[in-house]
Amino acid sequence: LNSFVTRTNTCGELRSAHVGQRVTLFGWVQYQRQDLFLVLRDFQGLTQIIIPQDEAHSHVKKLLSSAPVESVVRVTGIVTPRPPGQENPKMPTGDIEVKAETAEILNSCKKLPFEIKDFIKKSESLRMQYRYLDLRSSHLQHNLRLRSRLVMRMREYLCNLHGFVDVETPTLFKRTPGGAKEFLVPSREVGKFYSLPQSPQQFKQLLMIGGLDRYFQVARCYRDEGSRPDRQPEFTQIDIEMSFVDQAGIQRLVEGLLQYSWPEERGSITTPFPSMTYEEALAEYGTDKPDTRFGMKIVDISDVLRQSDIQFLQNALSYPRGTIRAICVPQGVRYLKNKDLVSLKESAKSQFNQEIVEIIRRPDGSLKSLLTKFLGEKQQLDLIQALNLQVDDVVLLAAGEHKQVCSALGSLRLLSANLLEAAGLALRDPTAFHFLWVVDFPLFLPKAGNPTELESAHHPFTAPHPSDASLLYSDPTKVRSQHYDLVLNGNEVGGGSIRIHSAEQQRFVLEKVLKEDSEVLSHLLEALEFGAPPHGGIALGLDRLISLIVDAPSIRDVIAFPKSFRGRDLMANAPDYVTPEELELYHIQVSWPLEEKEAKKN
Repeated sequence: LNSFVTRTNTCGELRSAHVGQRVTLFGWVQYQRQDLFLVLRDFQGLTQIIIPQDEAHSHVKKLLSSAPVESVVRVTGIVTPRPPGQENPKMPTGDIEVKAETAEILNSCKKLPFEIKDFIKKSESLRMQYRYLDLRSSHLQHNLRLRSRLVMRMREYLCNLHGFVDVETPTLFKRTPGGAKEFLVPSREVGKFYSLPQSPQQFKQLLMIGGLDRYFQVARCYRDEGSRPDRQPEFTQIDIEMSFVDQAGIQRLVEGLLQYSWPEERGSITTPFPSMTYEEALAEYGTDKPDTRFGMKIVDISDVLRQSDIQFLQNALSYPRGTIRAICVPQGVRYLKNKDLVSLKESAKSQFNQEIVEIIRRPDGSLKSLLTKFLGEKQQLDLIQALNLQVDDVVLLAAGEHKQVCSALGSLRLLSANLLEAAGLALRDPTAFHFLWVVDFPLFLPKAGNPTELESAHHPFTAPHPSDASLLYSDPTKVRSQHYDLVLNGNEVGGGSIRIHSAEQQRFVLEKVLKEDSEVLSHLLEALEFGAPPHGGIALGLDRLISLIVDAPSIRDVIAFPKSFRGRDLMANAPDYVTPEELELYHIQVSWPLEEKEAKKN
């Protein structure tokens, strides 16, 4: 840590063994007290500096006593033990102090917009405006250094142990059909634009066609997703592709990669990770990224209530995929208020257009609900048994179309867990890491805006499940894909697939199923005709993964210079205007809305 620099030690490494040594430290003034001592901070820690009081060192005293907080100083002095009883066990350097002999203020600090202390609350906009100051905080220093170590271990595993080739792919590319919106970059050719890639997807497939066999990259990716919470317009993924591999091979690789690179201070992770199909995840958790750290699974109670005389339940079961399902909120009577139950019902109604009925088990074992007067004693007992209902549990019941019901209950499951934990019931272990593979996704989904048309559930290069390959040409809505997602504690941290390596099949998917113009991908389609090997891969979302490892409230806390919620750089004020003369080079003219024209005039 001290090679190539003029310090002898960092501020975090001095111990009793260094007593008597003359040292030179560089750092920022953390605080100063009564002209007697100050605490010097650098990236590694804190050291207490004793300000000399004798006349011979009066210039040193004057300099250090007047140094503003967060000024950068150099101090040379002798390491001494702290007086008995003045040791600080909370500081790694708490047994020693440095008696200053000489000092220099290298750069004085002006009045700060906020204190550089983790316990001082700052607005996020202020933190991002002065990001270079926020980076001095111990938690951001920790997060970025842990990120660096983890990426280095990943490189070791992939490149040194398993022969992967680290290849940089271009960031100036062309539009890709489907997926998120892409950022456009103007060129000097009239009307022609580059696109910033959402991922290196096409390039890594082309590298496999080029015979590289195993590719890896810490890849910068770009998506113009507008104002979405906890998303970034530019983000980083660990991008991987292999030739002659199947789904199980990719999964084993990723499990080994994470196990090898996992930070020691976060415990160990067990492999292989459990696996669940998309249909199982939806049926039991109401989502394709289940948080498996706690129970409260969705239970199918259709058979229990099939013979009931309740009209809305019978109507629900008459749908093609009609179902009656429920979740049991443990100790809901004790931990949830009436307003919480109202809020849960309103959430299901507003987000999913789904009505919810509650059932409570009273202390005497009976059920309290609008439904109970329509249910016989046996049906009530069967319901208690099916849901394993205990006293004071609350049941949230929904009836209707399968996907809508499961999605609504899956959302309520998470909201209920948040409410229970806020009220003091421990459900999810914050130190636990539950990985899960979700597999067998549908290859296509109905388009959100036009359900009669199809879009790729993953991306258009995903291969169909071998068992469903023939359905691709007869009934594509029933085809499962060779797409797999990696989920951690209810968050998607990776996604990949086995790719289509047949030009004929790829052209059919683009033109006949997705109704896309295949000319945009003519280069890839042609490449697939020149002996493309079977291949597949995955991309791990590095920002999301690190944020979960360090338990950060936002991915912005693991990125050195993130964008704001609205995609702006508040520190440099980007994006920014450019002059008409600069735009002229790219044959672009801005058409201003009337109100902005007036604002610019003024």
